[in-house]
Formats: sequence, C-alpha cells, structure tokens
Amino acid sequence: MDWLTENKIPVGKVAGNAFDWLESRGAIFFDSLSDILEGMIDGILWVLQTPNPLIVIAAFVVLTWVLQRNWKVCLFVGLGFLFVLNQDYWEETTESLTLVLSACVVCMGVGVPVGIAAAHRPRLYAAMRPVLDLMQTLPTFVYLIPAIVFFGIGMVPGLIATVIFVLPAPIRLTWLGVSSTPQALQEAARAFGATPRQTLVKVELPYAFPQIMAGLNQTIMLSLSMVVIAALVGADGLGVPVVRALNQVNTSLGFESGFVIVVVAIILDRMLNVGARK
Repeated sequence: MDWLTENKIPVGKVAGNAFDWLESRGAIFFDSLSDILEGMIDGILWVLQTPNPLIVIAAFVVLTWVLQRNWKVCLFVGLGFLFVLNQDYWEETTESLTLVLSACVVCMGVGVPVGIAAAHRPRLYAAMRPVLDLMQTLPTFVYLIPAIVFFGIGMVPGLIATVIFVLPAPIRLTWLGVSSTPQALQEAARAFGATPRQTLVKVELPYAFPQIMAGLNQTIMLSLSMVVIAALVGADGLGVPVVRALNQVNTSLGFESGFVIVVVAIILDRMLNVGARK
C-alpha cells in the first residue's frame, strides 16, 4: 500500500498555491471588500451601542410586535434582553448581533438572487449542489485559515467565515420555495399576460415567502452558532468570554456566557418565527 500513499493527489498543495495566487493578485479587491464590510459592521455597531440599552430593547420589542402581533412573544423578548443586561453582557451581545445582522445582509443579499436564478435554471443548481455541499460539510475551522490570510484579524474575517458557512441555507431554501411554485399558478399568471418578471414578483416570491423567511431564520441561527469560532480570529462578541472560559477552565464563566448565547438565540428565533403567527 506504500505505492498508493507515495503517489498522493496534491489536494493541499493545489489549494495552498491557489490561495497564494489569490493573495498576491487580489490584494486590492480583498482590501476594498474588507473596507466595505468593516464600514457596515461599524455602522450597525454604532446603531446598537450608541443609544441607551433600554431604548434598543424597546426597539426590539416594537419590531417583535410588528412581526408577531403577540404580546407574549414581546414580553419574552423584553425580559430576555433585560436578563442579558442584568448579566452585564450587553456590549458583547451587541457585538454578536452586529456579526449576525451583517451576515444576514450579505447572505440574504446574495442567497436570495442566486436561489431564484437556480430555481429557473436546473443545470445551474445541479452545478451548484456540490459546491453548496462542500460549504456546509467542510469543518468551519478550515474557513478561518483563508479568512486570516486575506483579511487579517478582527470582525471581518469572522464575518467572512460565517458567510461561507451560512450562505447555502438561504440559497437552498429560496430555490425550494421558488421551484415548488405550482405550475397552475404560473400558467394562470402567463394567461393574464404577466411577464416573467411580474410572474416572479407577484406569484413565485409570495408563494416562496415562508421558505425565504425560513432561510432568514436559519441564517441567523447558524450565524449565532459561529460567534465562538469567530472569536478565535479576533471577532468581538459573546464568543470571547466562552474562549476565555475554555482557556482558564472557568466553569462559571463558560456556563454564564453560554447561557446568554442560548437566550439570544431563542429571542431571535421567536422574533422571526413569522410562520407561527396567528
């Protein structure tokens, strides 16, 4: 069996050469992308951290009422954020929410159009499936290596790694929603003279709205699951105390910060569970 290992396919070497080539040839692109993403992160962070925390909490409660029309969910959201404030994790929570919201902007901005295009072009989706599978199954720590190489240390590489891991979810769910639109609805729209764009906007997207919202929900949940991993490349947020607790073997700190992450995840899930609204 030695002959088989001696003639190893150079997967790692090819990947390393590809990243070296991108680093040397795409420095301007990566620097510009880093500046854009950093500006978006700073803007969201300013919105969340500049006002009094109680004002931000009230804004989240109002947003919950607009989405859910359920006072019980609003009460839960308000109490959940007050608990975070009580535990003195407000700054870390806003930093994690900034990472999550930034990932949502990028993933939904890219994922929804790509999912729509894939739903109308079966060959495109067939070509994309192996790539999406690779993005979802490749260990998330692997994404940190090129992120550090191209973007250094901080929130931006954490955001890039999060986007790569999360992006398949909105693409797949948007594709599922649009491609499952009944043919009868599409034929009725065309029979009344609707153009392809009108059919998309007035028939396919409304029908796919629950799946698109499910994609948004999955984007937020998966992004929040990346906060600890993003902390390993210098991203601020709730992952920092978790990593600190791991390094110090501090059980109380680890449980405290981990429980806050769970509370924030449940809050966001209840806020955006539009399909459950009655």
